[in-house]
Amino acid sequence: MTARVIRAYCALMGRIEYDGGGSHIPIEDRALAHLKVVVATKLRRNESFTLSWKHGEGDEPGRSTIWLHPSIPIRFVFEESDPPELNRNWIERLMHSANSSGGITLVDEIEAMDESAAAEETGAAESTGEGEA
Repeated sequence: MTARVIRAYCALMGRIEYDGGGSHIPIEDRALAHLKVVVATKLRRNESFTLSWKHGEGDEPGRSTIWLHPSIPIRFVFEESDPPELNRNWIERLMHSANSSGGITLVDEIEAMDESAAAEETGAAESTGEGEA
């Protein structure tokens, strides 16, 4: 197996470089691409918000939160040179959390898909009357 094939099985890790002070937050490339869309949209609107995430394996247990503001330098760095195809449901889920009082909570793509499927099932049941007692 070549290194390229082995690498296909590993998540590529990008990062957010925050506040120009050498601080960086490692985030899997695919998640970072989706997060970038939401963060850029909010900052373009001149909106401030928080971003929270659970610490990854190998880090201290817990979670972190940062304050994002249009005046604070931020850079998205990707390991992969080509952008991934974006998942609209995941972006909508992240945008929904960005517009809440708690700010963006970084969730896995599968969580966003599960919530989207549950919402669709609930909507379908309500439109057919199946959810009524």
